[in-house]
Amino acid sequence: MIEYRNLRVALLGAGSVGAQVVALLQKHGDELAQRAGAGLELVGVAVRDVDAPRTADIPRELLTTDAEALIVGADVVIELIGGIEPARTYILQALNSGADVVTANKALIATHGPELFAAAEQVGAQLFYEAAVAGAIPIIRPLRDSLAGDQVTRIMGIVNGTTNFILDRMDTDGEGLETALATATELGYAEADPTGDIEGFDAAQKAAILASLAFHTTVPIDSVHREGITSVTAEQVASARAAGFVIKLLAICERLTDASGTEGVSARVYPALVPRTHPLAAVRGAKNAVFVEAEAAGDLMFYGAGAGGIETASAVLGDLVSAARRHVIGGPGIAESNHADLPVLPISSVTTRYQISLLVGDRPGVLATIAAVFAEHGVSVETVSQSVSSVGADGGPATATLVIGTHEASEADLAATVAALGGNDVVRSVTSVLRVEGSD
Repeated sequence: MIEYRNLRVALLGAGSVGAQVVALLQKHGDELAQRAGAGLELVGVAVRDVDAPRTADIPRELLTTDAEALIVGADVVIELIGGIEPARTYILQALNSGADVVTANKALIATHGPELFAAAEQVGAQLFYEAAVAGAIPIIRPLRDSLAGDQVTRIMGIVNGTTNFILDRMDTDGEGLETALATATELGYAEADPTGDIEGFDAAQKAAILASLAFHTTVPIDSVHREGITSVTAEQVASARAAGFVIKLLAICERLTDASGTEGVSARVYPALVPRTHPLAAVRGAKNAVFVEAEAAGDLMFYGAGAGGIETASAVLGDLVSAARRHVIGGPGIAESNHADLPVLPISSVTTRYQISLLVGDRPGVLATIAAVFAEHGVSVETVSQSVSSVGADGGPATATLVIGTHEASEADLAATVAALGGNDVVRSVTSVLRVEGSD
C-alpha cells in the first residue's frame, strides 16, 4: 500500500511524445504509482495553444500556457518542448526550485549539459534524460550505472532512424537518396525539413551525449566530427552490396591514444561501410542500435525503436518512475561523472580504414603509380579490384575503375593520400571515399 504523498508532476509540451505521456499516465497511473511507491499526480500540461489539435485526449482543465506558474510547486517536471529556449530556462527554473527534471531534449543536453547538471547538483536534484538518445532503447542508464565499474573503449551506433530508413531503402530497393527521402517523408519518418537528420546534426548531438557518459568526460557538440548522408549515391550503395557491405550512418565514440601518446576520446558521425556479418548491418528500417565494447563486459548491443511518440514516452515514464523512487527514498540526486576530463582529439587522430574508388586511365603503369602514392603517405593497400575498361567518349582514351581497400591508418594519412590521388595525372577522378567500420 502506498503511504507516501502524491508527487506533483508538471508536463511541458504536448506534441506526439507529450500526448502519449499523458495517455499512458491516464491508462497505467495506478500501476506506475505502485512501482514508484508514490502517487503520480499530473497537475498540468503547458502548451503554446490550448485549442490546438492533439494526438491524444488531454483533459482541457490540465492545459495551460503559463509554464512558469506550472513549474512552481512541482516535484517532477517533464520537459518535452524541444530546442534550446525556452526549454533551458524552464529546466533551470525547475532544478533551482529543487524539482527533478525528465527530458528527451538531446539538443539541450548536448549543448548545455554541464550547466544543467551543475545546477541539479547544487540543489541536490537530478536530471534524467534516457529518452534523449535512441528513443525507447535503454542506453543512458546502462552506460551511467551498469557499466560504471568497467571501462568502455568504444561505442558504435545507428542512432538516427530517418537516415537508417533511407539507407536501408537504397540498399534493399535500389532507390536513389532523393526517392528514399521522399518515401521517408511520406511515411512520417522524415520531417518536412530533414536537414537535422540527413546532415548528421541529430546523430552528432547523441554522439556527444554518449561519449560524455561513456568516458566520464565533457564532450562539447562542437568537438564532434560530423558528415551526413547527402553525398551517398545509389552507385556506392550497389557497389557496397556487391562487396559484402552495407552503408550505415554511424555515431562512433572511442577512447584512443594519438601518435604523440596523448590519451583522449573521439566522437564522430559519418556514413561508413559495415560488413554484412556485423550485427549493426542487420538493423533495418527506422530502428536504432548501439554497439558497446567494454574491457570486462565485452561486446554489448542495444536494439529497438529509436523514435516515435509512444516509444519515446516509454523511456520518459521510466525516468519518471526513477525520479519518484528517489523522492520516496530521499537523499540528493546522483551527480554526473566527469572526473576523467580527457581531451577530445580531432578526427585526424583516429585510426580507420578507407575504401577508395578511382576513375583512371587504362594504360600500363597506372597501378604502380597509384601504389607509389599510397606508399609515400604510409598507407598500406589491402585489396584492389578493377572494373572492365571502357573507351572514352568519341573514341577517347580508355578508362577503368579501381576500388582500393586500405589497411588501418591514421585519418590524417588517409586524407592526405586521397588528396594526392586527386591531384595525380593518372587519376581522372576520385569517385568515392568511404570509411570501413566494424571489421576485424
